[in-house]
Amino acid sequence: MAYQTLLFDIDDTLLNFQAAEKQAMVGLFQELNLPLSDDTYRFYHHRNAELWRQFELGNITKTALLSKRFTDLFAYLGEPDVNGPQIEKRYRHYLSMGHEPMPHATEVLQALKPQHDLYIVTNGVAKTQQKRLAESHFDQYFNQVFISELIGAQKPEPAFFERATSQIKAFDANQALVIGDSLSSDIKGANAVGIDSVWFNPQHQANQSDVRPTYEIDQLTDLTQIVA
Repeated sequence: MAYQTLLFDIDDTLLNFQAAEKQAMVGLFQELNLPLSDDTYRFYHHRNAELWRQFELGNITKTALLSKRFTDLFAYLGEPDVNGPQIEKRYRHYLSMGHEPMPHATEVLQALKPQHDLYIVTNGVAKTQQKRLAESHFDQYFNQVFISELIGAQKPEPAFFERATSQIKAFDANQALVIGDSLSSDIKGANAVGIDSVWFNPQHQANQSDVRPTYEIDQLTDLTQIVA
């Protein structure tokens, strides 16, 4: 089946978020003149991931999430009186500098762009994601960037995809494809609105959920065969 409209997630799909997160934590802790142990980083990484899952479920606002991940971290470190929003602001400064492409991302976008309409669908913070796309020069490949805080709904809510696709001229769900690394966000959201999906799973994680992607790949180069 030929797919014309391709809706890409950013983090850990096109840009290496794990590398950006680690880089940002290193920069933040150096600024604070604090040691960043493996245990501290692990706690933050897992707590942050859990809070984003809660955000996807609609159980926490993005503003609360961004502050709470650091108040929780510093409470764990025995420093409960830190200014969460201020720490978040400095962390985001460092995070916005992280724009390392995932393997083959550039060549795949270059190959797809001439014959397909490419869009971004992301839950990330707008200013940060826009900066990362610009500095990676990936912004040139996309017709439009749809970000949850600007759309007014987040993945996997059907409203996110409905509002995004309503802005795409002559959108046809039968010729559209969502590409992302998150079953709970990208794939679940695509399923909810009847759009085919590609689960990008380079680490070969087991799918222990009831969410089923249309396709599963472990390298982005496999996309070119799917969309043809």
